[in-house]
Amino acid sequence: MAEVTAAVVKELRERTGAGMMDCKKALAETGGELEKAIEYLREKGLAAAAKKAGRIAAEGMVNAYISADKKVGVLVEVNCETDFAAKNVEFQKFAKDVAELVAAKAPADLAALSQMTLAAGKTVTETINAMVSTIGENIQLRRFVRFELKENGVIDSYIHMGGRIGVLIECATAKADTGKNSEFLTLIKDLAMQVAAAKPEYVRRDEVPADVLEHEKAIYKAQAMNEGKPEAIAEKIMTGRLEKFYKEVCLVEQLFIKDTEQTVTKLIQTANAKLGGENIVVTRFARYEKGEGIEKKKDDFASEVMSQIKA
Repeated sequence: MAEVTAAVVKELRERTGAGMMDCKKALAETGGELEKAIEYLREKGLAAAAKKAGRIAAEGMVNAYISADKKVGVLVEVNCETDFAAKNVEFQKFAKDVAELVAAKAPADLAALSQMTLAAGKTVTETINAMVSTIGENIQLRRFVRFELKENGVIDSYIHMGGRIGVLIECATAKADTGKNSEFLTLIKDLAMQVAAAKPEYVRRDEVPADVLEHEKAIYKAQAMNEGKPEAIAEKIMTGRLEKFYKEVCLVEQLFIKDTEQTVTKLIQTANAKLGGENIVVTRFARYEKGEGIEKKKDDFASEVMSQIKA
C-alpha cells in the first residue's frame, strides 16, 4: 500500500474538487493509489472535476509553422527550466527553426529529427547542446506533430499567450477556392481557438475509442447505483451522462465559445450555407499545452541550506 501523505491528499483535492475527508477515505480505500482514488470519487459522485489533465509544470514554449499555401502545418514543444530562459531570443529562434525543419523534412520521430541539420549547419542535438552551454539550463525538444493536406482545404494554427498553448487544425472543403475565402479563414481560426479554450479530445463521437466509452459507462452506472437508483434507471442515467460526455470531449458537439447559443456543428453548417453549399469537415486537430504532464521539481531552499550546513 502506498503511503497516504498530505501531498497526495492535496493533489487529489486539486484534481477532483472533492473534500479533504472524502479524499483521505478514497486513498485509504484504494491503497493510496491516486488514479484509483480518482475513479473511486467519481463512482461515489464526489469528484467535481476528475478529467485527466496533465500537470503543467515545465517551462518553455509551443511554436507553430504553417506553409504559405496552408497545406503543411507543424506544432513543436521545446522545454527549458525557467520562464526567463523561454524568453531568450536564441531559445525562441530554435523553436521556430525546428518547426520549419519538421515542415520541410517530415521526420519520422524525435530521434530522426535530432540528427537533422538546421539552416545554421548544426544538427538539432548539437544546437541544443550549444544552447545549454550559453543559456545555462537543461533544454529538451519534447514533441512535434506535422499535418499535410493533399486535398481541398487548409491547415491553420493558433498560439495562445506567447506559446503556452498551441493548436494545429485541418479542415477539408469540397471546393478548391474556399481555402482563400476570408470568412472560411476566420472560421478555421475560430475553431482553433475553440480547441485551445475548450480542450476537446476528439473531433466527433465516432472517434472515441470503445474502451474509453466502456470505462465511462461503468463510471456513470456506478454513480447512479451509488445514488440508490435501481439498475434499470441507472442504465438510463448512464445514457444521459454519456451524452453529456460527448458534448464535453467532441469538438463538433461543443458549444461555440464565442456564441454559446449554438454548437460548433451549427456554426459549420451556417458557414457551409454562406459559402454556397460547401461541405467543410474538420478532419483532425492537435493541442499542445506547455509542460503538460511534466511534474516540475519543487525546490525546498530551507532544506537544501540545512543539508549543506549538516554536510
